[in-house]
Amino acid sequence: MATSGIHRNKIIKQTMTHFHIEDPSLESQWRAIILFGKNTATYKFAFALSLLKMIEEEKTEITLEDLSDPYAQYMVSHIKNNPSQSTSNASSFLQACHQYNTAQLTFDRLREQTLRHGFRYVIDAFQNVNGQQIPSPFFYKEFQRGKKKLIITDEMLKLKKSYHYHHFAQEVDARWHLVETAWNFKLNPALLEVEADIDKDTFFIQKSLMRRIDITSVRDALNGYQKGKCFYSNKEISIISGHKDLCEVDHFLPHCNKLQHTKEGANINGVWNLVLTDAKTNNEKRARIPSEEYLYKLHERNEYYIQSKHPLAETIINQTGKTTDQRRLFLQKQYNIARQYSLHQWQPKR
Repeated sequence: MATSGIHRNKIIKQTMTHFHIEDPSLESQWRAIILFGKNTATYKFAFALSLLKMIEEEKTEITLEDLSDPYAQYMVSHIKNNPSQSTSNASSFLQACHQYNTAQLTFDRLREQTLRHGFRYVIDAFQNVNGQQIPSPFFYKEFQRGKKKLIITDEMLKLKKSYHYHHFAQEVDARWHLVETAWNFKLNPALLEVEADIDKDTFFIQKSLMRRIDITSVRDALNGYQKGKCFYSNKEISIISGHKDLCEVDHFLPHCNKLQHTKEGANINGVWNLVLTDAKTNNEKRARIPSEEYLYKLHERNEYYIQSKHPLAETIINQTGKTTDQRRLFLQKQYNIARQYSLHQWQPKR
């Protein structure tokens, strides 16, 4: 039986709310904005990257004039490679960005258009998730007597000091690439298949036998959904190349049983089966089957993907099932298959 629109919206709200309420940390609230905020245009991502850049200077006030330069630069940079940055073509700001990229507009003129049109909706919408403002806002808008600025809160400055802060820019950019991919290649959601190249740490789409489109880093794309922690041990992990805590990508159900899963129509290399781990834990796990408690965690993690939309979401739906119950049964079936070929269950040392 098909899920009604009202019931499906209720499930979405519960999933998104659970993401940051069961973990109300500032890091979780920031990630909820990036992963679950509405995406009718990519302004949110350019705004987030601009805000992160300005916060590096630890300013407590940021004028829109100051913010407009990085904001416009991020937009024109992405537009060069992916022209479609909105579900609507009626955008004076996006038109100005296109004109700048084709040398029809100077940067001074682009800055004027950014100030006039670029922030029209994004500032008010940015901190809203599921129709409500996040519990700990990172800024407040102060538009008085013709002066427009953002007042940075103590929460944003605290966020800057967190372990996860230096991962945020990579996570935002990865999310941006995932959203714009579906829009620019006009992919049929029912046929969408994002594949993973673990050796190259890349998510990609195979458009044809001769054409592969790389989207973004596997680590960068997955990290936010795990809240920057190892899937098994809950240790802090990093996605920064060369970092001592650099995470590894693990097949939850071992790759060595690929043939058995393939016979049942399952792609063991699918996004649904990939998690991030700390190196030590991954080395201890090897090709063993995690204890069943982690299967429920995997299901929850996959539901986070699905509620955050394109294109990992569609890929997981196509690979595991259209409804929550179908996806839960799919995971259980694949887990049972894996258990047939494993003598022992594994769990990290407590």
